[in-house]
Order: sequence, then structure tokens, then C-alpha cells
Amino acid sequence: MTDREYLRRLERELTDKGKLVEAGWVSLRIAAIDPTAGKVQLEEMRMAFFAGAQHLLASILDILEDDAEPTENDLRRLDLINNELKAFIDDFGRKYGIRPHDQ
Repeated sequence: MTDREYLRRLERELTDKGKLVEAGWVSLRIAAIDPTAGKVQLEEMRMAFFAGAQHLLASILDILEDDAEPTENDLRRLDLINNELKAFIDDFGRKYGIRPHDQ
């Protein structure tokens, strides 16, 4: 099993247990963090990762229109967020020579 296959399986298992953000953190830790990183560094990085995820979700929930169905403006805003995050991961991949999994 490749690293990518392992991470995808782990992501699915954790997501099924209500741990999608934890799955992302584990993926980031495996892919981009020095295995010799200390406990404090890992705790602070995990806190920053979860804070970013919490900010994103809270912001999405705040910007959605009150309609029961997504409006065109909702979809436009989500598309802008998606584009921003794709640009980040593309830049990250170029900087660190990592090819991100299919988005």
C-alpha cells in the first residue's frame, strides 16, 4: 500500500468517525512535518490547524444566505474559498516539491 493509499483510507475511516479535521491534521503531519518535531511544536501546529478549520467552517456558515437552498451568491462564495485554498496548495506543492492528491 502506498503512502497516498494509506492516507486516503485513514481519511475515510476518521471521517466516518466524525474526525474529518483530525484526518487532515494526520495527513499534514505525515506529509509535511519533520518526524523529529517536538511535542510542543506538534501541539501548537495542531492547534493552529484546527483553529484554521474552525474559522473556515464558522465563516462559511455565517456567509450562507438564510434560504433553505444554496443561492447563486452562496455558490460563488464557496467557489472563491475553493479557489483560494487551491492556490495555497498549489503554491505549497511548488515550494516543497509535493504533488497534492486529486482535489
